[in-house]
Amino acid sequence: MSGLAYAGVLLAATACMALLDRRFNLVLWRDRRRSLLVLATGIVVFLLWDVAAISLGFYHRGDSAAMTGLMLAPELPVEELLFITFLCYVTLVLRGLVELCLARVGEGAR
Repeated sequence: MSGLAYAGVLLAATACMALLDRRFNLVLWRDRRRSLLVLATGIVVFLLWDVAAISLGFYHRGDSAAMTGLMLAPELPVEELLFITFLCYVTLVLRGLVELCLARVGEGAR
C-alpha cells in the first residue's frame, strides 16, 4: 500500500465517521463547539505523547512503503496526525452512539 493510499484510507474512514455522526446527530452536529474542543484536546494530548516518546527515544520513523514521507517534525510522519484524528473522532462517535442506544433502551423500558 502506498503512503497516499494509507492516508486516503484514514481520510475516508474519518469521512465515514462524519457521515455516521451526521446521520444520528451524535457529536459534531449535536454540539459543534464543545465537540471540536474535545477533539482538539485529544489530538493535542496524543501528539504531545508522541513528541515525548520520540524525545525519549521510544518512537522513531520506520521505513515503510505505506508512508508518504511527509513529516510534521523529526520522526513524526503526517500519517500519525491523520491516525490520531481518526482515533479521537471515532471514540467520540462511539460514545455518542452508546449514549443514543442507552437513551432508546431507556425509552423502551417505560
